[in-house]
Amino acid sequence: MARKKRKKKGLSKKRTIFFSILSLCVIIVMAYIFSTYFIELYNKYTEKKELVDKISQLSEEEEKLKGEVEKLNDPEYIARYAREKYLYSKNGEFIIKIPE
Repeated sequence: MARKKRKKKGLSKKRTIFFSILSLCVIIVMAYIFSTYFIELYNKYTEKKELVDKISQLSEEEEKLKGEVEKLNDPEYIARYAREKYLYSKNGEFIIKIPE
């Protein structure tokens, strides 16, 4: 009878070691899965933040360009812009460029 008890104790010890190793492996795999999930989540958060900043920047640029389009619809602005930028002159007007 003493041998039967020893075998049961031996099997119990082997099972304990097996389940300990198995639970350790499960914990490691779960930690890996959660860490990759949180890293991906953080990357998406930073990407969203960058895109929101870019959207606001592009919205400001759009407003600026809309204002420029409104100005370009005004013939007086176009004439003044052409005189300043491309050195066009009115009849009887002389252009003198002063070096800066």
